[in-house]
Amino acid sequence: MILLDVITEVRKMLQDTSTEASLQRYSDATLLGFANQTLKRMALIRPDLFAYIGEITCTTNATLQSAPSDSIRIMEIFRIKDGPGIRETNREILDQTYPDWVTEEASACISWMRHARNPNRFFIYPQSPAGQILIGEYCQTPPTYASSTTVALLPDAYLPVVVDGTLFLAESIDNEHVNSNRAQLFQQSFIQTLTTSFQSRSVTDTEEAGLTKKEVV
Repeated sequence: MILLDVITEVRKMLQDTSTEASLQRYSDATLLGFANQTLKRMALIRPDLFAYIGEITCTTNATLQSAPSDSIRIMEIFRIKDGPGIRETNREILDQTYPDWVTEEASACISWMRHARNPNRFFIYPQSPAGQILIGEYCQTPPTYASSTTVALLPDAYLPVVVDGTLFLAESIDNEHVNSNRAQLFQQSFIQTLTTSFQSRSVTDTEEAGLTKKEVV
């Protein structure tokens, strides 16, 4: 997917297809801005669509670690780079069974724990030695794309969703279409498609394919 294709489809829906810039209601730059805003809105509603597996460099001599700066939230920590896997555990249980875990000497990571109130921070046990790099998965904030740059991570099948979200933003600044509920129509289509595609995972991502145990039998 490239956002130039989104802009082309949006212009058709807006009936704003003039090739002369002076006759266009919305400039390409304006629509490109709306399309980039739509991608960021999608990342908040469906962060799983922007899941990225990459390196996370640890802070030396610390148990509290931070996700990369482009992260929306940590999803999983898999292993040490070029090293063994890491298991997830519960910090409350570790606090109860081994209260001194936070002061243990730095060594290769054994386990990790989520931070309940901060989706972009996590704990590791024990403290990190210098230079430790973990391989993890996190939801990546979409960058600001140029019109001809391929949108990373997002399949082309989601182009209509980006079109709907861009149309919603474009129509939202037009009083005529706000009053006619045209903007709301595109917003509803944008939200409904995203939520429906999430619900379909119970069919595509499970052995039961969304059926009850009785139906499977």
